[in-house]
Amino acid sequence: MTHDVPIRVDHVGIAVESVADAEPVLLALGCEKMNDETVEDRFRWVYYRLGDASRVELIEPIEDDSFLTGFLAENGPGLHHVTLEVADLDTVADSLEAEGIRVVDRAEFDTWTEAFVSPGNPTGTLFQLMEYHEDYPEGRDPPEELFVNGGRVEEVAAHE
Repeated sequence: MTHDVPIRVDHVGIAVESVADAEPVLLALGCEKMNDETVEDRFRWVYYRLGDASRVELIEPIEDDSFLTGFLAENGPGLHHVTLEVADLDTVADSLEAEGIRVVDRAEFDTWTEAFVSPGNPTGTLFQLMEYHEDYPEGRDPPEELFVNGGRVEEVAAHE
């Protein structure tokens, strides 16, 4: 698999029953809370910054019957996914699929596009591929801190 599309680790997602119960662990590790959002009344995600660029996300179910409640019932709290920010989701997905690696559940939202690498891959890890749109920071504070190294991977790569 060869492509020249910039990719970097954006964050690690941890499934929890309760953000309120899990948050003290992250705060004790020195994390700083950055963002707290709810998606379509299905789940809540909260971003934390650790150090100068590392980020951790806690995800908590809101709906009684969702992908997250099923995950927690089967696995308990813990690592849910690793999100990779990509500059061109289509190119990366095509490269993976050309190698026989399944990319599933592609979805486009107002401010980002995502797809998932099935955890049936040899790593056993669910990877979320995330391509942020230019308007992702609008209404989210602080805008420059929403990205690793202060900008979308596409923008940072263009300045290197």
